[in-house]
Amino acid sequence: MCIANPMQVIEPEGVWAWCDDDGRRERVDMRLVGAQPPGSWVLVFLGAARDVVDETTALRTRDALAALRAVAHGEPVDHLFADLIGREPELPDYLKTHRSFSE
Repeated sequence: MCIANPMQVIEPEGVWAWCDDDGRRERVDMRLVGAQPPGSWVLVFLGAARDVVDETTALRTRDALAALRAVAHGEPVDHLFADLIGREPELPDYLKTHRSFSE
């Protein structure tokens, strides 16, 4: 399984771009997703952008990765999942239509 890291494009540079990962800059290969303007969010794995995502998805992914690190150190993680606290889990709409999941 691979885990891509969300990074924000800071400075496009041809088929490359300088991207920011919470204060750490990295030169990222953009050939799989094409040139992206500054401020765009991409998911990066092994030095290459694999997908373009919106800011909400990028920040939630960043929080999920922070939660993995926190759990590994025995630290609390509820604050990283504020959007899930106080509500029951729901199936995505595309799964609600399948009988085997709704029974």
